[in-house]
Amino acid sequence: MKATAVTVCLPVRDLDAAIAWYRSALSLAEPVQVPVEGLVEFDLGPFWLQLTHDPEQAGQAGITVAVSVEDAAAERAALADKGLTVSEVQRFEGAVDFFEFTDPDGNVLGFVTELT
Repeated sequence: MKATAVTVCLPVRDLDAAIAWYRSALSLAEPVQVPVEGLVEFDLGPFWLQLTHDPEQAGQAGITVAVSVEDAAAERAALADKGLTVSEVQRFEGAVDFFEFTDPDGNVLGFVTELT
């Protein structure tokens, strides 16, 4: 199999609040699509981020999104400057720099930079 795109769907309790939070945290424009009521999509280039109104599933353990970026430390600083609580950057020598943070619904997001 060779995938051509990836879509990640995160359940949230309050869709309007989640849209505002993600737009602010990740500097996103308005959602690109609203395919059905209660579901919005953001085009982040290499993948699509969906937010879906699903209060019962929001923040359940097991869902983690890891986004590859050029400079995890710079992304961490930008998120911290916005007042978000982010972990310290962890370095796994010869592999990656990585940090994570949690959205208001308890979904975990991580940013990773591969070290070469």
